Amino acid sequence: MTVNSPGRAPARSGRADATREAILATAERLFAEHGVVAVSNRQISEAAGQGNTAAVGYHFGTKEDLVRAIVRRHTADVDRLREDRVAAVAGSTDVRDWVGCLVRPMTDHLDALGSPTWFARFAAQVTTDPVLREKVAEESLGSASLRHALDGLEACLPTMPAAVRAERGSMVRQLMMHVPAERERALADGTATPRASWHDAATGLVDAVTGIWLAPITPTP
Repeated sequence: MTVNSPGRAPARSGRADATREAILATAERLFAEHGVVAVSNRQISEAAGQGNTAAVGYHFGTKEDLVRAIVRRHTADVDRLREDRVAAVAGSTDVRDWVGCLVRPMTDHLDALGSPTWFARFAAQVTTDPVLREKVAEESLGSASLRHALDGLEACLPTMPAAVRAERGSMVRQLMMHVPAERERALADGTATPRASWHDAATGLVDAVTGIWLAPITPTP
């Protein structure tokens, strides 16, 4: 009769966790560098050192599920940082305060990760796929801290036509997505950046986003 060792199941669980983490980190890097569509599950498995080329599907299911898992790998820290900022500016009527709640949690998180990082470029790549962009947006809007930050911003924005608000919202989303990604790419390549730190880069981005929301509106002829 064979008796299972009490430590065998935890050991298997630990190996599975390590495999999942290796796949997540590798997929995030490859997606950031090459785009989500261009990278296959097989390539991820091989680059993560997995002998079984079906390891990605076994641990995560579809590519969409893998993308969601990468997002969730970071959202807890970003949410925690945003919760602190939202609490600190509660009741503010200053647009800049609420813009900071949207910008700085991401840049603070990237700063804390050290260098190199890939999450900003990964997020920017995901936005190029309409289906994945929608799924990730749904995932993000499940964050209470993000909803509070958006509600706080909405409450203090000046009155403007709906079309202008939609247009500026699109501009803001593009800046918030691609400015961190460009800085992350420059840091990874060892090229010069306009700002010396993530904190200073966030300040510039907050300035720009606030300026967009508060810019004068030219009357339509």
